[in-house]
Amino acid sequence: MADYLVIVESPAKAKTIERYLGKKYKVKASIGHVRDLPRSQMGIDTENNYEPKYITIRGKGPVLQELKSAAKKVKKIYLAADPDREGEAIAWHLATALNIDIESDCRVVFNEITKDAILESFKQPRPINMDLVDAQQARRILDRLVGYNISPILWKKVKKGLSAGRVQSVSLRLIIDREHEIKNFEPEEYWSIEGSFEKGAKPFDALFYGSNKEKIKLTNEQQVKEVLAKLKGNDFTVTNVVKKERKRNAAPAFTTSSLQQEAARKLNFRAKKTMMLAQQLYEGIELSKKEGAVGLITYMRTDSTRISDTAKAEVVDYIEKKYGKDYVVTEVKQVKKQTNAQDAHEAIRPTSTLRTPEELKTILSRDQLRLYRLIWDRFVASQMAPAILDTVTVDLENEGVQFRANGSQVKFPGFMKLYIEGSDDQTEETTKLLPVMDIGDKVKSLEIEPKQHFTQPPPRYSEARLVKTLEELGIGRPSTYAPTLDTIQKRGYVQLDAKRFVPTELGEIVHQATMEFFPEIINIEFTAQMEHDLDKIEEGIKGWVQVIDEFYRDFEPRVKHADEVMEKIVIKDEPAGEDCDNCGAPMVYKLGRYGKFMACSNFPDCRNTKAIMKLIDVKCPSCKEGEIVERKSKTKRLFYGCNRYPECEFVSWDKPISRPCPKCSSLLVEKKLKKGVQIQCTNSDCDYEETPSQ
Repeated sequence: MADYLVIVESPAKAKTIERYLGKKYKVKASIGHVRDLPRSQMGIDTENNYEPKYITIRGKGPVLQELKSAAKKVKKIYLAADPDREGEAIAWHLATALNIDIESDCRVVFNEITKDAILESFKQPRPINMDLVDAQQARRILDRLVGYNISPILWKKVKKGLSAGRVQSVSLRLIIDREHEIKNFEPEEYWSIEGSFEKGAKPFDALFYGSNKEKIKLTNEQQVKEVLAKLKGNDFTVTNVVKKERKRNAAPAFTTSSLQQEAARKLNFRAKKTMMLAQQLYEGIELSKKEGAVGLITYMRTDSTRISDTAKAEVVDYIEKKYGKDYVVTEVKQVKKQTNAQDAHEAIRPTSTLRTPEELKTILSRDQLRLYRLIWDRFVASQMAPAILDTVTVDLENEGVQFRANGSQVKFPGFMKLYIEGSDDQTEETTKLLPVMDIGDKVKSLEIEPKQHFTQPPPRYSEARLVKTLEELGIGRPSTYAPTLDTIQKRGYVQLDAKRFVPTELGEIVHQATMEFFPEIINIEFTAQMEHDLDKIEEGIKGWVQVIDEFYRDFEPRVKHADEVMEKIVIKDEPAGEDCDNCGAPMVYKLGRYGKFMACSNFPDCRNTKAIMKLIDVKCPSCKEGEIVERKSKTKRLFYGCNRYPECEFVSWDKPISRPCPKCSSLLVEKKLKKGVQIQCTNSDCDYEETPSQ
């Protein structure tokens, strides 16, 4: 019989930890929270210091009963939920339900699920940290007060099934503000002059810079003509050469936010998928019968870039043996800590550098391996020496007209030998060599070409860019980003188009109503201040009741005002221009949870609905009568089919184009590749394809 009971959150963790602790310990899982606020009512007594009403979560009765039975048979109970606010709150709820003294040494925390980390954590049990619990409790109560007050008003005035929340409303605002920026953007004309030159039969490129006195910005064609008119012949003189050595430091090990961003850029993973895979790697993967399940990475909800001395020593030893002493960083550049970062535990890293991705190829699933490799590479690279680049800037002159050429060469690759951080702008360090030139040298121009450009609007938010923006603004926490982005999509407030967020009509309506009656909820500074106040609760500086009260005293009258004054918003049905196939009544466009769709105007007598089909102006190659339309599968993946389905069953995952193959007259399609979009022939006997376009 076991002497000790350990309660963790997930069954996967329970098996691994029980094996590490030995026979005296019985490890069971609570499977997350066992108590929460009721779903059917507010559950907050606003007249009595915002006292929350907690109940056993539906379906958790048997789990709680099993834990209570196990608790009676042991000498001591340890609560080992995750090492964050949420985990501390789970431990507190369990302590309350099982009558455990919260001031006793009942709480153990660990940042990684490895034998050494687990055994060490049980040597240092502590009481439950009520400041952490109160910070989590305050967040939960705040979100409940906002959601359960605003959502019913939206149901009544706009449409059932809608919701509002602190972080999701700000996220929606950022997306909508960006969309308005794009729509209101007025492009500005500008020009560049590109030159191709050669020195000793070695070609290179340079751009117009200005006169020999100052840099000149070209804003119209007339200016360009004036510059070109000054040039005489094709001989240019080198007037200046600047050589510099530049260091480029490695990016730090991952935080939750930077992991989500990089996984989106490099692996094309959604934030939700990244966190699901990271959870699996953290909780443990079965490596072999002898080793059993082992946690492969440290805790994945963190805003810290700190690394333990033990992990640092191991990775330095690995780098030295694999690449040599020159590749070991002598001084890690200190990353400026975000003002709102909790810095509670380490960065995300492999639990052992010696467990390389290559060794796990046959054990991990494809996506698990890709994420593990990303985390492993980033961590090892973070402890490698800076890359050293030689940069050269050369100025060329002809009759006072100056061109400038820039070149760079990697002198020492350092961390770049293993890993280079991705970018939202898809720009990476490239090597561009210039021929050797000295002041006074002559070079010849091969071609001088003026080009017209127009400024572009700011890009729509991708998941990675939105997460980065929320983090920079101090909105939300590492654990909130993935569920927030998931919620605004599920509610139908935004859609993804080419992996960028686009607000829907419903999203615009909800945002407008929230902005008019609850401006503080979508105010970025206000929401960031709320996060700051939650941090003060965690630090024991502020009481949670005080923080809630300061918010609710202003919020409550706004709710009453909105309920009384907000007019009912009628989303009018637009005529679809066709009749119902079932009853002949006109079809109309309706706004649903997932956007617009067609429905019979004779509802509820006729319940016929149809998806809106987007024509792509291509005749069906199969039946020759129908038109190809854009459709979505059940998993929301785009595909193309004939609008005469089911009479014609033509389908294609690749987008057909209107012109036929010039070799065999078969259907051409756009094939999406990593290097761009390539046009290919669908005839298996024809090899026609065109160069990919970016």
